[in-house]
Amino acid sequence: MIRIWGRTDSSNVQKVLWCCGELGIEFERQDWGGKFGGNKDKDYLAMNPNGLVPTLKDGDFILWESNSIMRYLNAKYGKGKLIPSALEEMANANRWMDWQLSTFNAAIVPLFWALIRTPEDKRDPKAIQAAIEKTTNAWQMVENQLAKTAYLGANEFSLGDIPLGVWAYRWFNLPIEHPNFPKIRNWYDHLKQRKPYQTHIMIPMT
Repeated sequence: MIRIWGRTDSSNVQKVLWCCGELGIEFERQDWGGKFGGNKDKDYLAMNPNGLVPTLKDGDFILWESNSIMRYLNAKYGKGKLIPSALEEMANANRWMDWQLSTFNAAIVPLFWALIRTPEDKRDPKAIQAAIEKTTNAWQMVENQLAKTAYLGANEFSLGDIPLGVWAYRWFNLPIEHPNFPKIRNWYDHLKQRKPYQTHIMIPMT
């Protein structure tokens, strides 16, 4: 059986769990990282030299990096179900997965940490406002795409929606005034109807 190391409140772990849910893949998960520790254990570093989560083990094969794990699971167990078959749509899905890591995280992760994982008396209002503006600008790019297609890859749900879909739940539950992004809201409302999203993403934020 597939084994996954990672805590359920990690956004990168949530990607993989959601993907497994969409593909109907059974797995065993072990709490790891964050308050559970273990990231710097010698045996863990032998599997994942980054010392981060998630890490996946499938038989003798070990893989880390959440987006790579999702692509692997989709190819092996989903027979490509969650990647569009048309080359252009496949490229779109992959592009948004990569953009989440290369660009979007730099905007929203500081905001999430400032509002959720920093005690109120230690928060920096100016830094929070700057992060809100940066994240809003990033979401505007997503809004523009969703004005063209129902989902980020094309008009059907795909892996391209998972990385940003994880953050959509967090974004809409942050204690801030949210700008009006009707296309993102509609996309998010559709994601919330998916059972794996309800199970693995719509959980308390910590």
